[in-house]
Amino acid sequence: MKTRKLLVTCSVFAFVVALGLLIYTLSIAKAASYLTSDSMACINCHVMNTQYATWQHSSHASVAACADCHLPHDGVQKYIAKARDGLNHAVAFTFNTYKNAIVISDNGAKRVQENCISCHATLSSTIVANSDINHRYDDLTIDTGRRCWECHKEVPHGKVRGLSTTPDNLGVKYVK
Repeated sequence: MKTRKLLVTCSVFAFVVALGLLIYTLSIAKAASYLTSDSMACINCHVMNTQYATWQHSSHASVAACADCHLPHDGVQKYIAKARDGLNHAVAFTFNTYKNAIVISDNGAKRVQENCISCHATLSSTIVANSDINHRYDDLTIDTGRRCWECHKEVPHGKVRGLSTTPDNLGVKYVK
């Protein structure tokens, strides 16, 4: 009987400690912020400060948050993408497997391209209608699979992205 009571007590203690560590970890990681569309969530880890700083000074800063470009607009798909990206980011940051030059994933690039076309629908339809005129050079057409940012490199993160172009990015402040 004493052994059983000791086992139950130890189990409850271990559960409480594990729960406390989980709550502490989620608090330190600012986990609740990832459920919002606030761009500040993107700089919870210092790795994204350069991207945030360059976006903050772009033409898109006043009209689109990070989530508007990088996540689907459909509620369910948005949270599935957030969960997938969050897990990938957590693994990369925990095990230090990310590269200094952050490159968007194929899935993320597809989402951004769809959002560019969606937000700029009028412009996109005009380009498609006039693709033989607008993209005549080098035999390029809208059907080549090129992405918007291949030509529009400065939108929205600037032409050059790196620590040297945003030397004070560690002190980035969110300004609306």
